[in-house]
Amino acid sequence: QVELAESGGGLVQAGGSLRLSCTFYGNAFNHYVMGWYRQAPGKQRELVAQITPGGGTNYADFVEDRFTLSRDHAGMAAYLQMNNLKPEDTAVYYCNARSIIQTTITYWGQGTQVTVSS
Repeated sequence: QVELAESGGGLVQAGGSLRLSCTFYGNAFNHYVMGWYRQAPGKQRELVAQITPGGGTNYADFVEDRFTLSRDHAGMAAYLQMNNLKPEDTAVYYCNARSIIQTTITYWGQGTQVTVSS
């Protein structure tokens, strides 16, 4: 059983920055791909970024080099540094953990709201 706890969302002006945190409560953190997804009302959930246990990263095209995803193995946490935020980044951001051993095993956080004003 795994629980994910997100924090760091909030209200910022366009061009501002936020740092989202996802803390992994459970076992075998290094056996999970960690990811951040986002969902706006009436829209589908979409991948923002993901990072493998080895540190390899993948970002959605809309990130455009503005975001950086990292993980802390000792602290069992994943961090998404978001810079130069745009109003279209407004969404609920969800942390995700997916097992590399059995990929059907996945966990979701409760979500944290990011709102970017014009």
